[in-house]
Amino acid sequence: MSKAASAFTVMVKPIGSACNMACRYCYYLGNELSHRRPMSYETLEVLIRNYFDSSPGPVVSFIWHGGEPTLRGIDFYKKAVELEKKYLPKGYECWNNIQTNGLELSDEWCQFLKKERFDVGLSIDGTALIHDSFRKDASGKGTYDRVKASIERLKRYGIRPDLLCTVNAQTCEDAYNVYRQLRDLNTGWIQFIPIVNMDGDGIVDPYSVDRKRYGSFLKTVFYQWLYNDLDKLGVQLFMEMMQVYAGNSQTLCWLQERCGNVPVVESDGKVYSCDHFVREEHCLGNIHEDSLSSIMDGDKQRSFGERKAFLNEKCRNCPYLSICNGGCLKDRDRNNCNVLCESYLEVFEEAEEPLRKAAKLWMEGNSFKKIMEELKKDRDEKWKDIKGNAPCPCGSGRKYKHCCGK
Repeated sequence: MSKAASAFTVMVKPIGSACNMACRYCYYLGNELSHRRPMSYETLEVLIRNYFDSSPGPVVSFIWHGGEPTLRGIDFYKKAVELEKKYLPKGYECWNNIQTNGLELSDEWCQFLKKERFDVGLSIDGTALIHDSFRKDASGKGTYDRVKASIERLKRYGIRPDLLCTVNAQTCEDAYNVYRQLRDLNTGWIQFIPIVNMDGDGIVDPYSVDRKRYGSFLKTVFYQWLYNDLDKLGVQLFMEMMQVYAGNSQTLCWLQERCGNVPVVESDGKVYSCDHFVREEHCLGNIHEDSLSSIMDGDKQRSFGERKAFLNEKCRNCPYLSICNGGCLKDRDRNNCNVLCESYLEVFEEAEEPLRKAAKLWMEGNSFKKIMEELKKDRDEKWKDIKGNAPCPCGSGRKYKHCCGK
């Protein structure tokens, strides 16, 4: 079997869209093409061998996703690790990431994830009020307390999960508290994922993030993080911006110039272009019949990935094109414009100067604590003319003299 021309990561749906939550904004639950039947051990073995034979290496990465992937049971993942060790090519490394809602994470699960060095992404929507409004279990009960307990359990086993927080219309109203409560969970990493669910006419549903207020949300998060927590945790979007200003490439697919390097394998073995495009027209084949290398190098997936570069004039002339490259395809309207463009532009403009300086200081070998101290000096000089009784620009809602100006 020939190797694919470039490296790729495989997102696996071992239980399809089956889930023990019924999140109000979920884009995947109603997908009729996502099988809710468990992936068989036969399909699992075919997948691992196919991927290892197709990948140019030296790193192969699985993202175990859902639905809720833990519903496939811990024995399935023990078998996956066994097969990975059996078939891993010499000189290759294998990484596993599981994206979970946390409800099934018992001590046994945590012991296994720690032993086998799984990275863990865990979904929690900031405050208890917001989380329990949207992330209910199958019986309609809120899940915040159980999810928070799972985070603490993971930490006791030495696992600091990446926190995934969706941002919807309600979240935007409480940016300060959402960020602070996520930060106080002390896991070291936060991702904010905007909810954008559009119909065929480009109309977003009521749960989607407000296309203008998302910018204000991100700016509040940015100020809180940059001047208080840069030395303690990473916020994904801003760390990606720093990477670009430091002369490196983005790691997030939706920020890259070309996408399509994270295909989805459903529980029946069918392969689709992307997690957000599990549709008949984006079915690329089946791992039981096709090599992943032929799928990834095929015209259909190549054309899908190149669609990201088809930009409208506004995007092509944007000074921040090198940051977002037009954003995610799923968030573009019928005019090929990202519906969150205005918000991204707002935060990119606000963050550019301090993040360019942070990147420069970082490349010079300064610690994040030292970088934060330098940036605070710049902030105090920039904001020195703000009157003490004016609202603080950091978004806390407090007066400047009782917040950043104290």
